[in-house]
Amino acid sequence: MAQHMRLDFFDLQLFLNIVDTGSLTKGAERSAISLQAASERIKKLEQQFAVHLFTRHASGVKLTIAGQTFAEQAQLLIQQGRHLQQLMASFGQGLNSQMTLWCNSSAQSEYLPLLLPQYLVENPNIQIDLKEAESDDIIQALENGSAQLGLISGFFNSKNLHTLEFIDDPLVLICPMNHELKDQSALQLEKVLHYPFVGLMQYHSLQQSIETQAKLLGCAIQYRLRLPNFAAIAQVVANGVGIAIMPKRAAIRLKTVYAFHHIELTGDWANRKLLLAARNFDELPVSYQHFSQFLLSKKSKLLI
Repeated sequence: MAQHMRLDFFDLQLFLNIVDTGSLTKGAERSAISLQAASERIKKLEQQFAVHLFTRHASGVKLTIAGQTFAEQAQLLIQQGRHLQQLMASFGQGLNSQMTLWCNSSAQSEYLPLLLPQYLVENPNIQIDLKEAESDDIIQALENGSAQLGLISGFFNSKNLHTLEFIDDPLVLICPMNHELKDQSALQLEKVLHYPFVGLMQYHSLQQSIETQAKLLGCAIQYRLRLPNFAAIAQVVANGVGIAIMPKRAAIRLKTVYAFHHIELTGDWANRKLLLAARNFDELPVSYQHFSQFLLSKKSKLLI
């Protein structure tokens, strides 16, 4: 059975110093150890891999074929080791601790509160600033470099960004229990725009998105009331004030508290996906790459 591999960066560097100087004596000097100690360390390496790394000549040492392969890999490992040290040093100094995640209202209210606590507890030196915005504005901020990472609706996809699918985030219509729409199973947006609505405040990105969609259909929505969040909307819809549009996830969560019907909405605009977006994930600062991987690894926790 193969024995457990233990590699010592000091040994790898010693080996490369010997290769570099072409001599065991000079390599030992460069590593600041005695010739005998260097000789023993190389012997141990050779025993560990059951190969000869050098052939010894009067004029010094030459690499065997195994030694050449070992030299290439040792070089890579040492570079990786240095890279790892630099990355860890930046965390040790508490750098990379402030991140901004741009997100639409649905991501902010329905998904991130379930995921962020775990991340913040596991990474105590990280602070996350959530910036709520309309998907169009997030795309613009990512493209011009004022944002690094965003959660956007797939309906507003951008050709210049890298996107990774985060989760399905469909919108539904909610109506009072005795509303004339209550028996519908699915509806198109244009069929309901003439009813009185309850909506979010104007500054909410989802609200702007609904209004843009209504304008495209040649309608202006009549609002009886605007409220700051989905819970407040669910409460007044349950009380019979009007109908509203919200993410399906919010509707399912709030149905346990308030009595209302939710009805699927048809069409691309309503059947949106949330995408994690960046200009280039591979070029993001390490802290953002780490955070992106965390979000994507946890998305299965969010399925309705």
